[in-house]
Amino acid sequence: MAVANLVLTEGLKVGITVRDVDFIADEPLHDGGTNEGPTPVEMLTASLGACAAITARLYANRKGWPLEGVEVSVSHQKIKAADYPAYTGESDFVNEFRQVITFKGDLTDEQKQRLLEIAGKCPVHKILNQPNFMFEELAVDAPQQFE
Repeated sequence: MAVANLVLTEGLKVGITVRDVDFIADEPLHDGGTNEGPTPVEMLTASLGACAAITARLYANRKGWPLEGVEVSVSHQKIKAADYPAYTGESDFVNEFRQVITFKGDLTDEQKQRLLEIAGKCPVHKILNQPNFMFEELAVDAPQQFE
């Protein structure tokens, strides 16, 4: 189970603790934040790219392939469903994530294609493509922290 504990500190800045690592999320100045960290949506977008890079590295290591590095550029766009011809569902919006991935090293075209396929099967990609259920509950007394 992945666990994050968060505290809204000042303005729109949020202190985040994951395991024993602390970092922040924030909003840009023009949205009332202090621009000291990525927005939550930027973190989600970056998480997809980081996961793709790590997954490709792990696969290449397992195969003994000469992968020297991975560069990923990820974009996210929220689009009205009516403006997205490939979507036929009932949601009002669709989220489109695009990844452009560069594999560094003396790799064959076949290896690069396989790494691209594997990167597209990373855990974050799978989470985003699976059904998700969200639950919010009000803390009683002190906030509950998951361990």
